Amino acid sequence: MNVKSDTKKLTLLSVLLAIEIILSYTPLGFIPLGFMNATTSHIPVIIGAIFLGPIAGGGLGLAFGILSVIRATATPIVTSFVFSPFVSVGEISGNFYSLVIAIVPRILIGVFSYYAYAYCSKLKMKDSLRYAVAGIVGSMTNTIFVMSFIYIFFAKPYASVLGLEVSALFGFIMGIVGMNGIPEAIVASIIVSMLCKILMPIFKKVL
Repeated sequence: MNVKSDTKKLTLLSVLLAIEIILSYTPLGFIPLGFMNATTSHIPVIIGAIFLGPIAGGGLGLAFGILSVIRATATPIVTSFVFSPFVSVGEISGNFYSLVIAIVPRILIGVFSYYAYAYCSKLKMKDSLRYAVAGIVGSMTNTIFVMSFIYIFFAKPYASVLGLEVSALFGFIMGIVGMNGIPEAIVASIIVSMLCKILMPIFKKVL
């Protein structure tokens, strides 16, 4: 066991976790694009997965998910019950599946981002392209799994609070994936690529 190396990794993981907390609870976690606000809260998870591996990435994703539950509980909106079992809207309440929606996709961000980056490395892609692909995969993992789980576990209540027919919900969700998910993935790919280029020399020295 290399105690010195493990300590350095833990320190870097702690720094990324601190950044995750800051992004989750401040306006820095959102970038206004005019027609939407693109979240950046998953960026530390993706970067952690790239530099520290899938376990660290998954751990950061777990933290992201827990922070999502806390935020949804502390400052609820009409759809927060899908992210927190402690939120109710009239007779509609969150439950165990709220935790699944809030946490599982966020863990998968770290896992999928790492393996996307590793696969691109095997193909000997340029560093910038590897980072960008990991950013896209991580961001789309979050969007696709969150919205899919909402449709699977909360279709009727989610449609109800939005004033939609259940039959129209699938189209609505696909619209979110297209209008929000794709721009967020593009933003993530740009930010991750830029930050990883800057951070790579630092991580090489430390790890």
